[in-house]
Amino acid sequence: MKVEDRIVVVTGGASGIGKGLAERFHQEGARHVVVADRDEAGARLVAEAIGGTSAGLDVADEEAVRSLVEETERAQGGIDLFVSNAGYVTLGGLEAPVEDLQRMWEVHVLAHLYAARAVLPGMIERGSGYLLNTASAAGLLTQLGSLSYSVTKHAAVALAEWIAITHGHQGIRVSVLCPQAVATAIEANSPDRDKLGGGGKGVASGDGVIQPEDVNQCVVEALDEERFWVLPHPEVAEYARRKSADVDRWIGGMMRFQDRLFGKQEQPGDWLMRNR
Repeated sequence: MKVEDRIVVVTGGASGIGKGLAERFHQEGARHVVVADRDEAGARLVAEAIGGTSAGLDVADEEAVRSLVEETERAQGGIDLFVSNAGYVTLGGLEAPVEDLQRMWEVHVLAHLYAARAVLPGMIERGSGYLLNTASAAGLLTQLGSLSYSVTKHAAVALAEWIAITHGHQGIRVSVLCPQAVATAIEANSPDRDKLGGGGKGVASGDGVIQPEDVNQCVVEALDEERFWVLPHPEVAEYARRKSADVDRWIGGMMRFQDRLFGKQEQPGDWLMRNR
């Protein structure tokens, strides 16, 4: 898909990856870009800068997502590309409250489901449409120190795979964006921001912290080629290959990696020993 002359919706568009994508799609000649975010004021600033429109949106609210799609189609026409991008990160293992996992499930998985439910009927009727869902390299590998992030990002990738397979014959294309560390506000927006270290120096930064501009270029190229995996860090493809080739060896390597990162510091699993 070429973005030129397309109608695009970007959620989580007030900052970080979403903001960068909205700006890049405008540069690529999109007919109209809708910037949606829970930070309504931030979304408005981005939209004004690119001549688009904005909306306040909680992606975990299915009715709100459906209303956004309906309003966009009435005002602008059929949506060609829906970018489901909102997300955040936390720390914690088995000890974390179930409510934390549930909230992250709503934002990282159900939000993609709600977007697909809302936008696919129109796309299928027109015979074409594209979903770009932001997941993470954690969805292909894992996230050390965060059970909830790992589980929900894996589910996000699985959901994208299912949609691509099930609706491909109806003209629907799907890509899943799986970066490692990107210089964005995801840590600042996390309820665990004080524990994450800041500056992109978390467990995902081993292959470098890239800029949103690098992600934008990778996304545009992937959409043009209609590739399912969008990997701004190309190393992730090799890690995934190693995992599939010998999962036991991969798990052993990740255990050693965790030891190097955390040393003798308390790790999420230590909670089990204290609460036996």
